[in-house]
Amino acid sequence: MASDFSRTLALLRREKRISQRTAAGDLQVSQALLSHYENGLREPGLSFVVRAADYYGVSCDYLLGRSLSREGGIAANPAPTSAEEVEVDAELACKQKLITDSAQILLDAAAKSGSRQLLHELTMYLSAVEYKLFRYLYAADEANPEQAFRTKEARFDALCDARMKLTELRIQCAAQGGGALGLAEEEAKLPSLSLANLPTAYPGRAESLLQVLQSVSDSIEEFDGTTKKKK
Repeated sequence: MASDFSRTLALLRREKRISQRTAAGDLQVSQALLSHYENGLREPGLSFVVRAADYYGVSCDYLLGRSLSREGGIAANPAPTSAEEVEVDAELACKQKLITDSAQILLDAAAKSGSRQLLHELTMYLSAVEYKLFRYLYAADEANPEQAFRTKEARFDALCDARMKLTELRIQCAAQGGGALGLAEEEAKLPSLSLANLPTAYPGRAESLLQVLQSVSDSIEEFDGTTKKKK
């Protein structure tokens, strides 16, 4: 806890642009003690954690490094105010449907396989993809402090790639019943994922997955130089 708490505590104070002396006074501790907390030299009591969370307007889980969500609430999307925003919202809704429908089919297939390991590994893989993408966008704004994350900017990309490569192997192994790569042996029987049967098995969602498969197939074949344009 100490590492996450100290980093987050110092980050919140810097974001608020107040001195350590001011924060210490407001939090009813000495400046020396606050310095020890921010530098990880001492761990706080529960009462201080609660005061600090209230003072900075975040949850205790966020302050302790148990969650990246500061408040835990979900902000409502504002209504579009122009024709251009309506068009953007429509495009966004279309892209969201492609991704969410496709992910739902994959997770559903894993769940129906009877392999909890497969479902877990798929979830971990998709989560890692989202983490990487968020870090890319987050880093594009130089005003965003790197200290908000445990893993530094210079290392997270390669570490995620390594984690994802191992997860890819574990997904393949789990789909075949495990027994290697730290996975226990278990019964695993995936439902049919025949492209012809997908629309029947997943009505309303299959078209999204088929579109994603076609789009990615076209892009990687073109990149690989294996597809020749017809004259």
